[in-house]
Amino acid sequence: MNPMGMIMAELRLAGRPASPGFASGPVVRLVEKKVHRVSSNDPAREADDLKKAISDALLSISALADHAEGEAAEILGFQLVMLEDDALSEAAFQAIASGLPADQAWREALDVEIEIYCNGDDEYFRARTADLEDIRDTVLDHLNGSHAQFSVPPSAIIVARDLAPSRFLSVDWSRGGAILLSEGSPTSHVAMLARARRVPMIVGLGEIPDSASSLILVDGALGQVIVSPQDETRAEFLKRQSADEEIAFKATALEAEDAVTKDGTRISVLINIAGVEDLDRLDPKICDGIGLVRTEFLFGEGPVLPDEDTQYQAYRQMLEWAGARPVTIRTLDAGGDKPIKGLTVDGESNPFLGIRGVRLSLQRLDVFRVQIRALLRAAPHGKLKVMVPMITVPFELDHVRALFQGEYEALKARGVNADMPVLGMMVEVPAAALAVSHFKSDFFSIGSNDLVQYTTAAGRDIGAVASLADVRHPAVLKLIELVAAHGEHSGCDVSLCGDAGGDPDLIPLLLEAGLRSLSVAPSLVGRVKLAITHFSFEEVRTRHG
Repeated sequence: MNPMGMIMAELRLAGRPASPGFASGPVVRLVEKKVHRVSSNDPAREADDLKKAISDALLSISALADHAEGEAAEILGFQLVMLEDDALSEAAFQAIASGLPADQAWREALDVEIEIYCNGDDEYFRARTADLEDIRDTVLDHLNGSHAQFSVPPSAIIVARDLAPSRFLSVDWSRGGAILLSEGSPTSHVAMLARARRVPMIVGLGEIPDSASSLILVDGALGQVIVSPQDETRAEFLKRQSADEEIAFKATALEAEDAVTKDGTRISVLINIAGVEDLDRLDPKICDGIGLVRTEFLFGEGPVLPDEDTQYQAYRQMLEWAGARPVTIRTLDAGGDKPIKGLTVDGESNPFLGIRGVRLSLQRLDVFRVQIRALLRAAPHGKLKVMVPMITVPFELDHVRALFQGEYEALKARGVNADMPVLGMMVEVPAAALAVSHFKSDFFSIGSNDLVQYTTAAGRDIGAVASLADVRHPAVLKLIELVAAHGEHSGCDVSLCGDAGGDPDLIPLLLEAGLRSLSVAPSLVGRVKLAITHFSFEEVRTRHG
């Protein structure tokens, strides 16, 4: 009831689903505030204040990174690299020297950078806008003395224009809640984090009225928000929420079971991980192995790179955890949106089309050979498969295979225990998918995120074109079909390890395209297996005549 005692009419808002799930609760509005800071009028002191704020921001982001895993660790690691780069703050310190107060100098300098990134032709820079905004605001909070742990009451619904990754990661989502954004993208970093933690999230809602301030209902799957719901609406909402909870219960019951279609076809379900710590609370029985290990986690923010023994111990732990199950470790996939200080190339005009993945590894053989030796030494401890990212032409894979063979022979000559692993490639570049039969690869793993991005020329973090970056695009499905058909014809295993594999709604399309192996986030295993049990190849054949 509003202050005048009148019953408010039910209001429905429609946005774009970013993370499924149901939520209801009180609203917490995240308002962007400008705190007035009194300048000392002393350039030297202002510069010192900014230096301290940057240092404090690094500490606060590092504290979050210490407890982060997977995508969260990668995002925060990237922010640390950016903030540690003196070039980012250079313009601000110059402005302070000319008389501007520290907060104004920092905000204006970062806003210029954000504008450049946001309006640039390069999708890499556009995708980094949210990180720059996050960095700007974190430093300002410390500079203005307003930094504090962002907290919300249990099960609260956060309403904001957008939400920075560091803000998301500072919230305890264990007791529920949801995110409603007037802007944002379903393929943004925050959306990925929300899906991983099963936090309902809707983006692109436009102006969210002030009336959405008491109890509201959130349906993340439909992208629908209901303000001041009537009793009948609430009853229907609770019914759908109950049905979703039943699905979640069934999914949990299937986690340790084999994934089998309705007509008896066995589908392999593996997991994606970013580090050894991801396995701490996981039972190997939930999966058929590890389909993707992102080795970037070992390299952190640089510039000190992990030595051979550090890598060997990490790879060995993963293999021993998996036992007889295969473990597919991806060689370093740095570059693009994953820079590593002291390793990746600075100043590229288009990093997504530049020196990344295998291209960087073949340029930095000193670093690559260390990783190869660690992998060779770890191979005797389990069923190791190694896959190489961003392969575009056969020579790249052939060169990598020769490097492995050379390092293997050198280790054996020294009496070091080592084995040659199975060596395969990721299919992320459309050129590789179209020419898949030209590659002498032991197996293929489709990286759906980059394959979609490169095929549709639409960045995953760019809200304005996010709807184009869809695995349902006929061209993307055709490329998946080509790779799957080649795998069946040649006897090579083909899997998919991108986000698409963890979306139950996409499972039928992927299975129809010929895939029989999917690698997904551990939290999604149950729902993926449940979706597989509802699928029938026989029904598809009947439907298509």
